[in-house]
Amino acid sequence: MKIAIVGGGASGLIAAIILSKNGLYIDLYERNENLGKKIKASGNGHCNIFNTNVDESHYFGNNCSNFIKTVFKKFDFKTFKKICNDIGLFLQIKENGRVYPLSNESASVVELFLASLRNEYVNIINGTLVNKIKNKDKKFYLFDNNNVFLDVYDTVILSTGSMAAYQINGECNGLNIASFLGHTINDPYPSLVPVECSNVYECKRMEGVKVYACIDVYINNKKKDEICGDLLFTKYGLSGFAILDISQTVSFALLNNERVFLSVNLLPNMEKGLFKNSLLKTAKRNGKLTIYEALLGYLPKKISKTLLSKLNITYQTPLSAVSLKTINNIAHMIFNWRFDISDTHGFKYSEASGGGVDTSEINATTMESRLIDNLYLTGELLDVVGKRGGYNLAFAFATGYISATNILRKSI
Repeated sequence: MKIAIVGGGASGLIAAIILSKNGLYIDLYERNENLGKKIKASGNGHCNIFNTNVDESHYFGNNCSNFIKTVFKKFDFKTFKKICNDIGLFLQIKENGRVYPLSNESASVVELFLASLRNEYVNIINGTLVNKIKNKDKKFYLFDNNNVFLDVYDTVILSTGSMAAYQINGECNGLNIASFLGHTINDPYPSLVPVECSNVYECKRMEGVKVYACIDVYINNKKKDEICGDLLFTKYGLSGFAILDISQTVSFALLNNERVFLSVNLLPNMEKGLFKNSLLKTAKRNGKLTIYEALLGYLPKKISKTLLSKLNITYQTPLSAVSLKTINNIAHMIFNWRFDISDTHGFKYSEASGGGVDTSEINATTMESRLIDNLYLTGELLDVVGKRGGYNLAFAFATGYISATNILRKSI
């Protein structure tokens, strides 16, 4: 059996490890000069490699719930931990079930994966972009981006990843290959991504400020999601962990041309009424304070200035001269600041991608195509995207493992 793995990311690497360990020869194609570039970039270099709480509630896709259930019945954390320990990679579980290497370094994870592939069964072909696969007479003919024939194979694992993070060569060629072979592609969209705002001028004035905030997501004027966490203002819009966590909802809505706005509460640990009363008491105690100075007790400077400008309030207005109506307007802005979302910040800045090959065309127990025998599709290529917290790498490892174990079963 002649096997090609197209893509040297998480799913391709684990598949190569399983197959080569069991004595099957593999050609592993990778467009980059080095394997595992997205693994190295994960967790800000610390590699949030898995999550112990994997289940369908943490994933999105077109009717993928049962697909996810089946995948993680066949590949749970216990299975992943054993594979890691076998190659000398030891793990630690942190908050919310997030799993990291003991080294706390993504580069060491990739090095250990590569070390386990140093055997006579694996031929790594770096710097080669497989751009076309023809299926004829139960064989797979691979071609590069110059349409040069590479080789012919009995079995192919297509694990090219997605367009997410294309500054490190995230790509769409895998989707093009899958489409050419007859698979249905649900429109891809960026996920775990910052967002761009229509009222960008306000965001730009607050650029660089990070606060803890609570955010409500409205789609076509109906509340659809909510989150509390770090919010970072940027020159183009909004970022931070809270934005990444709700970006799946936002991005999918934008893909469907729906109207999206965020309602931001900048003081989630304080009630609106308490804030107003506090400001009125300060006015009585120290009426010489300006309204700008008074707000500095609650908010960063850039936010205070931007808020007052938006409400056309002069910074130097004495707090004692501010009317109750104006205080109500200030409070409403602080607790319900609306940001109209015009777009995401794009695939280049996304950590994951939604959309992809429709999972109804993939056998969840094997990762084999239901359309073409001996063609396997894994990881980000499929219309499954996880939340932040190690879920996307977990899915990639799971699907790579399942495809490899099924190929082993067929080879016996």
